[in-house]
Amino acid sequence: MTEITSKYANFEDLREQAIALRREGLSLRQIRDRLHIHNNDILGRLVRGEPAPEWTKRPRAKDDLREKAREMRLQGMTYDQIQVELGCSKSSISLWVRDLPKPEPRYTNEERRALMNAGLSRLRATQNEERLRTKAHAQDAVGQLSDRELFLAGVALYWAEGAKDKTYSRRESLHFINSDPNVITLYLRWLELLEVPRERMHLRVSIHESGDVAGAERFWADLAGVPASSLQKATLKKHNPRTTRKNTAETYRGCLIIYVTKSADLYRRVEGTWYGIVLGAGSATG
Repeated sequence: MTEITSKYANFEDLREQAIALRREGLSLRQIRDRLHIHNNDILGRLVRGEPAPEWTKRPRAKDDLREKAREMRLQGMTYDQIQVELGCSKSSISLWVRDLPKPEPRYTNEERRALMNAGLSRLRATQNEERLRTKAHAQDAVGQLSDRELFLAGVALYWAEGAKDKTYSRRESLHFINSDPNVITLYLRWLELLEVPRERMHLRVSIHESGDVAGAERFWADLAGVPASSLQKATLKKHNPRTTRKNTAETYRGCLIIYVTKSADLYRRVEGTWYGIVLGAGSATG
């Protein structure tokens, strides 16, 4: 009992000394060295309840940011603007300035919509520039086609868009239809490479009955380099009242059909070449 009382008395005595030193402005390290107490737990108990001197407190890294954030909020800046300026998270900004009054909106709803639309216009313009740049680079990378490259490209084009022979209906002839002027131009250049004379090409316009038939015939005839009078009678598509047509713009010119007479042997060459392309790519099936 005497030993316990002695230890308690020693602790209380040390605590009085530690508190006195703390109040003089000493740090824990200095108190430890003065009293020769090297147990951190005991040292902490001796000075419990006594605040640390100001000079020993570490400044918090975000104190300056917090003050700047509050100043900027009082100036009417939004969380996004403060985040951009200070580089800190919105959650931190919210904690720092939530007691401050919310600033008045800088713009009316109409002004915000105008700014948003202007931003969208700039974004779309930039995207369109990038789109055109990508297309231009791809176009320039092709260069001049060799006869072999043109031949293979024409075969692939025909097999995608032209009429094919069927086991149940023998149609070994070149019969091609398309509405894209560039596709028609390439196809005609391909037929030229194959030395198909123009007199064996029968051209005919296929167009909706409500379209400008005469205008379409003039357009396709000019593209093909032949007089409009040489075209066969146009095929008119009947209107289905249950459907809604979308190809009603002024640029609607229907399709051009190109039929090559006496082309059975040429068709067989096209079909054989197509399957040669498939085998050459290592992707043949059946």
